[in-house]
Amino acid sequence: MIRTPLRPLARILDARAKGENPDAIERENIRLRHEEIRDRARKRAEGRLLVMGVIFFCAFAVIGGRMGVLANSEPSEPRTSVAGADIIAQRADIVDRKGRILATNFETHSLYAQPPQMIDPEGAADALVKIFPDLKRERLIKDFTGKRKFLWVKKKLSPEQKQAVHDIGEPGLLFGPREMRLYPNGKLAAHVLGGANFGREGVHAAEVIGVAGIEKFFDDRLRDPAMGHKPLELSLDLSIQAAVERVLFGGMKIMNAKGAAAVLMDVHTGEVISLASLPDFDPNDRPRPPTEGNPSDSPLFNRAVQGVYELGSTFKIFTAAQAIDLGLVNANTMINTSGPMRIGGHPIGEFKKKDYGTISVSDIIVKSSNRGTGRMALQIGIKRQKEFLKSLGFFEHPGLEIVESKGGTPLLPKRWTELSTVTISYGHGLSTSPLHLAAGYAAIANGGTRVQPTLLKQPRNQKGARVMSKETARVAKDMLREVVTSGTASLGEVPGYAVGGKTGTADKPRERGGGYYDDKVIATFATIFPAYDPKYVLIVTLDEPVETSGSKPRRTAGWTAVPVAAEIIRRVAPLLGLRPEIEPAKLNSITLTSN
Repeated sequence: MIRTPLRPLARILDARAKGENPDAIERENIRLRHEEIRDRARKRAEGRLLVMGVIFFCAFAVIGGRMGVLANSEPSEPRTSVAGADIIAQRADIVDRKGRILATNFETHSLYAQPPQMIDPEGAADALVKIFPDLKRERLIKDFTGKRKFLWVKKKLSPEQKQAVHDIGEPGLLFGPREMRLYPNGKLAAHVLGGANFGREGVHAAEVIGVAGIEKFFDDRLRDPAMGHKPLELSLDLSIQAAVERVLFGGMKIMNAKGAAAVLMDVHTGEVISLASLPDFDPNDRPRPPTEGNPSDSPLFNRAVQGVYELGSTFKIFTAAQAIDLGLVNANTMINTSGPMRIGGHPIGEFKKKDYGTISVSDIIVKSSNRGTGRMALQIGIKRQKEFLKSLGFFEHPGLEIVESKGGTPLLPKRWTELSTVTISYGHGLSTSPLHLAAGYAAIANGGTRVQPTLLKQPRNQKGARVMSKETARVAKDMLREVVTSGTASLGEVPGYAVGGKTGTADKPRERGGGYYDDKVIATFATIFPAYDPKYVLIVTLDEPVETSGSKPRRTAGWTAVPVAAEIIRRVAPLLGLRPEIEPAKLNSITLTSN
């Protein structure tokens, strides 16, 4: 800052020349300088007062706002700060599409011991063994009388067990509050929910984390406090899931099957209404994963998603639909299915060495001709077949919202030859999951667009990529209806609910040495209903079924998977809100009796 001199020389000389007093100039400059200093001091004071005023205003606003929030909130018990309070123990509920509880939290207690505070360690050990028979008395006595200052006795207690321990009266046995995950419906939808377990643990809290299924897939979302414990709403319907599991279990037992799977899906939204895999488990007491043997033998194995199988003749409708869509054939095109037929030196035969002769494309599907389907596949070609199956999702895992979904990646041939094209056309040489098959049939049922299977409730229909024309999809649906009315799935008819579908029976590959078993199959029935305006697709798969009511054992899907699927439709169709309709009879079966 440049300061003005009190006695500027020019003005002093001028004043003397005029006979004026030069001291008056100095006094005037001193006065002006003092006024300038006062103005600056006043501005600084005013600025400081403004800042202090803003600070006080904000402080009172925050305090007032907090008081308002507290005044409108529910009263709660005060809690003291404890070690481990940073553990997030809360977890959001999981509900079905109608808001019914599938998974929730349950307040319980843990039991721990502080041996230095115990009065009668041996007596406490004896009493605990009576309450918890799985505990070892010798181990407890060793822990209680050793150098340990802390040990867990039980991570979860029922109210009755807590009271029994409390009645022991041992001051060294203490309880810690915690929450555990509860699945009130037991085994129902076990493979979807997966299960949860404790993560980080403290005396006064324990972290609940998902270990499988949708619990693990959405673990961060379920534990996020910012979600306000908003329930995770699934597409499953609890009532329908219970009906499907009950019928599937009965069918598995009647058909003497090793395992079974079922997928029920909305063809327009992609919502999975029911997903079942047997054998199953109770997520409240989830078993340990197997460390040896075949993983598919474990009840934890999800056959509907993780199980990739050759699904047999259920694939034939895809070959016919593609050939029709490409304009190579139509439903009435005649194709010679007679032998011999050899591809790459390998003979292509029919089931039980049948010879259907020259039949239409529609009859190829109805009678399930391997040669007829293979000859259409040769017209389609390797490249176009691969592109079509890829567009239906058969080249990638199904992308369902459970962690096991990645284990359902299809098994494709290493070299896609002409022989691969023919065998894949009738469901051999490419292994996929029942969920993949459900998505593929949904594309036919909804008029030709691909849908992505999902376990989350959807507000509207999906608008997926078109994979075939509407006319092709209509013709394919008519063919599937004929399979039930006059083909290999005659036991699949459900009065009032026009059912369409395709059977598939595939020999199981040997686990060692290559080749296939002669007496073990995967039987599948892929069905859409109501066939003329499909709303749902249902896939039923049985592992190693044997129907024994006749003189000889029968393993084909027409005798095993089809009646199970029909019973499921009979049970769930009313629950889905579908009204039975009388199907109009064919004109040639109507007789005019009078005018």
